[in-house]
Parts: sequence; structure tokens; C-alpha cells
Amino acid sequence: MRRRVISVIVLNEHGVLSRVAGLFAGRGYNIDSLTVAPIPNSEFSRLSVVTSGDEKILEQIVKQLHKIIPVYKVIEDAKFVEKEMALVKIPLNSDLSGLDAVLKSCNANVVNSDEKVLIIMACDDFDKIENFVKTMKKYAPIDIVKSGSVALEI
Repeated sequence: MRRRVISVIVLNEHGVLSRVAGLFAGRGYNIDSLTVAPIPNSEFSRLSVVTSGDEKILEQIVKQLHKIIPVYKVIEDAKFVEKEMALVKIPLNSDLSGLDAVLKSCNANVVNSDEKVLIIMACDDFDKIENFVKTMKKYAPIDIVKSGSVALEI
């Protein structure tokens, strides 16, 4: 199984996201993450889809995406700048020793706090966010949420 980032430029109209998600669901393909945002000053939106499969499955996904009518362009063989974000809520009564070093090494910051919890945010490459989340587990997190990948071709 190979992880693949696919950037899909679509006409910004209702029902497009449903059609793309339906394509994956109808064929039993998994979407690992999906983010959508309008492209400024245009009538298009960019879908950043992260999926996985063998080469044959990934090729089929791209071919099927090209067949969806409001799809303008599918970008799948480009080099991408890809980023994810994670928010982690940890209780203040945890042992926070070493937390400063973790924050510095993981490009993370405390973005909110109160008398009971800290909320920490990290924004970085997929692999670094995965490692950040694993590292934060030693602080007994109350909750962890990750964004999907956003990607832009170079």
C-alpha cells in the first residue's frame, strides 16, 4: 500500500464534494484525509485528497476522478508541499517535564490554556505530525484532533 496525495481542481458548485466522495465509496477506496477550499479570485476549489493503495488502485482513482464532470484538473504526479495541523489538549495536572523541548522540536506552540488544560498546536509535514502525536501521548492527552493534509504543487 502506497500513500498518495492528489490535488483536484473542481468547479465550485454544490454537489461536487458528494460526487468525489461517492466515487471513493462506490469503489471501496479509502480517503485518509480530504480538505477543500475555494481558490481565491476564481470559480474553482481545490480538493486535497490523501488516499492509499497499490499502483493499480491509485491509477483507477485518478482515471475515475477525470470522469467527474465538474473536475477541471487532477494533479497527482507533482511534487507537493504538504502540511497538516494537530491540536492536543493535555491536563495541567500531567507531568509536563520536557514539554518545552518537545514543543521546540516539533514546531509546536501552546495556543490556549485555562486552569485545567493546555491546548497545543503543531503544523508540519505529515510524518512530523504523526511523530508529534505519538510523543504527546506521554502527557496523557484528553483529546487529539488532526486536520487533513493541505497540499499545493511546486
